[in-house]
Amino acid sequence: MAKRIEGKLVAQKIKDELTQRVAAHYKEGRRAPCLAVMLIGEDPGSLSYVTGKHKACREIGILSRDIHLNSTVSQEEVIRIIEELNEDNQVDGILVQLPLPDHIEEHQVLLTIDPDKDVDGFHPVSLGRLIAGVPGFLPCTPNGIIELLVRNRIEISGKHVCIVGRSNIVGKPLMNLLLRKGGRGDATVTVCHSRSKDLADHTRQADILIAAVGKAGMITPDMVKPGAVVIDVGVNRVDDPSKKRGYRLVGDVDYDGVFEKVSAITPVPGGVGPMTIAMLMYNTVRSFEDKEAVR
Repeated sequence: MAKRIEGKLVAQKIKDELTQRVAAHYKEGRRAPCLAVMLIGEDPGSLSYVTGKHKACREIGILSRDIHLNSTVSQEEVIRIIEELNEDNQVDGILVQLPLPDHIEEHQVLLTIDPDKDVDGFHPVSLGRLIAGVPGFLPCTPNGIIELLVRNRIEISGKHVCIVGRSNIVGKPLMNLLLRKGGRGDATVTVCHSRSKDLADHTRQADILIAAVGKAGMITPDMVKPGAVVIDVGVNRVDDPSKKRGYRLVGDVDYDGVFEKVSAITPVPGGVGPMTIAMLMYNTVRSFEDKEAVR
C-alpha cells in the first residue's frame, strides 16, 4: 500500500524549527524578521493565500507587513512602494502576490524587487543563481518538493525523475534543483509539456513522477510505473454539489486510481501546498539571519 506523503506534517515541523530559531534571536535582543506582502485587488484565491502567509508569520514570530492595494493602482505606484521596501532595512523579504491585474506588467514588477529580498525566488537573478549553483533564494514550491522527498527519506540521487509541466514557477526551477550535485539532487530529469509526444511513455519510466500542469486527473494509473513516487503539485477546482462550497480541490493525478499502484504519493490538498508557505517562511528567516551575520 502506498505511503501518503503528508505535507502538512513536514511543513509544521519546519515551522516549529523556525519558531525556535526566531525565539533564539529574540533572547539575544534582536528584532523580529519581517516579511512584506503586497496584494493588489480582491481576488478570492489570492486573498486566501495571503491570509495563510500572514497566519504562518504569526505562528513563527515573523513580523508581516500587509500592503493591500486597490486593483486600479498604477504600475508606477506599485514600483515606487517596492523601491521603498528595498531601501527599508527593517524588511527582510518582499513578496508580491500573483496574479496581478492586467494593466500591471508582472515581469517589470518582479524585476524591481531587490534579489537579496526576493524570498519568493522568482527574480531572474535568483533563478540565475540557482542554475549557476550560487547561493541564493530558492523558489518555494520546487524547494518544498525537494524537502518533502528528503524528509521522507526518498532517494533522489541516481533516480529518473519525470516532471510534467515546464512553468517558470515549478517545472524549470525544479529541474535545476534535481540536477544539482549532492544528495538533494543528482537525478536524471525528463521534463514533459503540452507539446511532448507519447507523454505516458515518458511518465511510465519515472521513479519519481511530478505533476505540475493544472489539469484535474490528467495523470491516470496507466501512466505510472508500479512502485513509483508521485508528487502532485496541481490544485484544481471540480464541481461537487455535496460540498458546502459547491466544489472540491483535486490534483493533477487520479489519486484513488493511482494509490494502490505507487509506493508513495502526496494528497491534494495537504501535500505540496503547505510546503510552499513553509519554505517562504524559511527564506524570510534566512534573509534576516544573513543580514544579521554581516552586521
